[in-house]
Amino acid sequence: MSKSPAGTNLERELSSHFGIAFDIAKRIVVDVAVAREVRASVFLTKKKQLFCYIYGQSSLTLGDVRQIISRMGLRPELCLPPKGQPRYFDEVAALQFRKVFPGLKPNGDQDLAYYRTLAPYNPALVLIAEVKDGHIYQFDPDARTKWRVAAKFVYHRVAAG
Repeated sequence: MSKSPAGTNLERELSSHFGIAFDIAKRIVVDVAVAREVRASVFLTKKKQLFCYIYGQSSLTLGDVRQIISRMGLRPELCLPPKGQPRYFDEVAALQFRKVFPGLKPNGDQDLAYYRTLAPYNPALVLIAEVKDGHIYQFDPDARTKWRVAAKFVYHRVAAG
């Protein structure tokens, strides 16, 4: 597994992988387990944006990350692509689509929706829209539901406009 980005390394890792400089105001959960070989950190920026950074040894896809986010009790707003690849998920989806259907071109967004979920995505950075019930959960193999509360935090992002 990559080094824990719990300390000041988190800002450096985010900048190197996603090309964005973050001004972190508060770390809500730091380096918690969200799967057997996968960890996550949730932090709030000074601009009041909540992000979840997921990383680990296991190979993850966009679909895996979405499932982890949901099980953590979070509602995603946007999955940020890797640095320098703004259309990363669309490009990977089109490539996967062409592998399965070599003679066809995707007609639209719906044709690529499933194939986007197959895009490799480790580490992952997700902008969070809401903490669903005021709790952020972490993986716990000993718990009955395999998830337990890691932190209590109320957050709901209000869309401008």
